[in-house]
Amino acid sequence: MMGMDGGGSSVQCSALAVAAAVAVMAICSYLAVTRGGGGGDRQKRRRRPPLVGTVFHQLYHVRRLHDYHTALSRQHETFRLLSPGRRAHIYTCDPAVVEHILKTNFANYGKGPFNYEKLSDLFGEGIFAVDGDKWRQQRKTASYDFSTRSLRDFSGAVFKRNAAKLAGVVSSHAASNQSMDLQALLTRATMDSIFTIAFGQDLNTLDDGAGEGRRFAASFDDASEITLLRYVNPFWKLAKLLNVGAEAMLKERMKVVDGFVYKLIRARSEELSTSSKAHKPGSRQDIMSRFIQATTNDSGTVNYKYLRDIILNIVIAGKDSTAGSLAWFLYMACKHPEVQEKICREVRHATNADETASADKFAQSITDEALNKMHYLHAALTETLRLYPSVPLDDKQCFSDDVLPNGFNVSKGDAVFYIPYAMGRMQSLWGKDAEAFRPERWLDTNGVFRPESPFKFTAFQAGPRICLGKDFAYKQMKIFAAVLLRFFVFKLRDEKSSVSYRTTITLSIDQGLHLTATAR
Repeated sequence: MMGMDGGGSSVQCSALAVAAAVAVMAICSYLAVTRGGGGGDRQKRRRRPPLVGTVFHQLYHVRRLHDYHTALSRQHETFRLLSPGRRAHIYTCDPAVVEHILKTNFANYGKGPFNYEKLSDLFGEGIFAVDGDKWRQQRKTASYDFSTRSLRDFSGAVFKRNAAKLAGVVSSHAASNQSMDLQALLTRATMDSIFTIAFGQDLNTLDDGAGEGRRFAASFDDASEITLLRYVNPFWKLAKLLNVGAEAMLKERMKVVDGFVYKLIRARSEELSTSSKAHKPGSRQDIMSRFIQATTNDSGTVNYKYLRDIILNIVIAGKDSTAGSLAWFLYMACKHPEVQEKICREVRHATNADETASADKFAQSITDEALNKMHYLHAALTETLRLYPSVPLDDKQCFSDDVLPNGFNVSKGDAVFYIPYAMGRMQSLWGKDAEAFRPERWLDTNGVFRPESPFKFTAFQAGPRICLGKDFAYKQMKIFAAVLLRFFVFKLRDEKSSVSYRTTITLSIDQGLHLTATAR
C-alpha cells in the first residue's frame, strides 16, 4: 500500500498539529478549574489526587508521552489530569494502588466503555477489550490451550526454527559487513512464529519482506499508534465521524488487517470442514484450529468475527510485545558489551553444545532444562522489561465509587492508569540506580533469578488478568537471544547515537534498531 511505511510519521505530525490548535484551550481550561470555586461540602469531604495539568498537555507531549508521565510521577506518585466532562483521569506509580485495582478490588475495575470505545476498532470483542462473561470465556479457553504440553512443545519447535532462520539472515549481513534494522527482522521473525502457532502456517516474512504479511504488520503498527492517540486526543470521535486525519487512516489500515485475518480464518475453516482431521481432536496444534473446533455450532456455522477478535488479540500479543522487547534488549546489550559476553558464556555452559554446531543444530540443543539454567539471560531480559515494558501505559475504569489505599477517592466512570514505564524509573521503588541497566539486581547471592512483586514489576500485568503468555514470551525471547548472542557480537551502527520510542500501544524503537554484527 502506498505510503504504508511512512504512516507513523504522518500520524505524529497530525497529532502535533492538533496539539498546536488546542494549546490555548488547554491553558484556559486548566486555569478555569484551578482558579474556579465551587465544589461545596461534597468536594471538601472527598480527597482527590493532585491536579497537575490537562489531557491536552499529553497531546502536546505525545512524542515523549511516557517520559512526560515519568516526570509528573516523580513529583506525585498519584496524580490527576483534567479531561472534558466529569470523568477524571488518575495516574499512579504506587504498587499498593496497582494491587488494589488489579487484584484486591478487581471486580470494581475493568476495561469498561471508556476503553472499549477506543480499542474495539482494533481489538474487537477480544480479550484485551472486554470484561465480564466475554472475558472469562476467552480467558478460560486460552488458559487451557496455553497450559497443554502439545502447544508448549509445538511453540518451542517453532521458536527454535525461526531463531535459526534469523541467525542465517544476520549472518549474511555480517559476512558483507552491512548494517541491518534488527528490530524489523525481529518483527518479521516473531510474526512468522506467532502466525505458525496461531494459524498453523508460516508467512515466511523473513524471506519476503514485501509480501502480504509485511503489509499486515505495517498496517497494524499504524493502527496501534492511532489507537493510543485516542487516549490523548479528546477530539478523536469527531475526527472519526468526519472520517478525517488519523481516524481516516485507521479505517484504511483496518481494512488491510481485517482482510488478511479473515482470509486465513476462512481458509482454515474450509480445510477443517472438509478434512477428516476435523474429527480428530488434537490433530492440529495451532490455536485457530482449536478455537474453530471449540466454537463451531451443531449446524457447522463458524462465527468469523468472534474468531477474528480472539486470534488477532493473540497475534498482537505474540508479535509486537516480543519483537519490541528483544529489540530493546539488544539495544541495551550494545550499550553494555559486557552483558553480551556474560550471556554468551552462560548459554554455552547451559547447552553444552558442540562449538562447531550450526545455528540450526545449536537451536535444537536449547532444551527446557537448558533454558532454566540461563538465570543471567532471564535477568537481563527482565531488566530490559523493567525499563522498556511492552505495554508502557495501562488503565482500568472504575465501576463504582471507591477509595484507593493511599486515601484518594475515585468516582464511578473515572479511569485509573498505572504506568509500567514510569514505575521502572522510580527511585522509590528501585533505588538510586533506578535508571541504570543492571541485570544483577534480579539475582541472589548464588546467581539465581529472584522475582519481584508483580505489582511493582508490572510488565505482565498482575492479578486475574496477568498475561497468559508470560512463559511463552520468556521462552521465545530466551531462545532468540541465546542463538543470536552465541553466534554474533552486536554493535550500534552509530555507537554515539541514542534511540527513542514510537508512541504506540506497545513500546517499539522509533525508526528501527540499526546494528552491525560480527561472527564469533
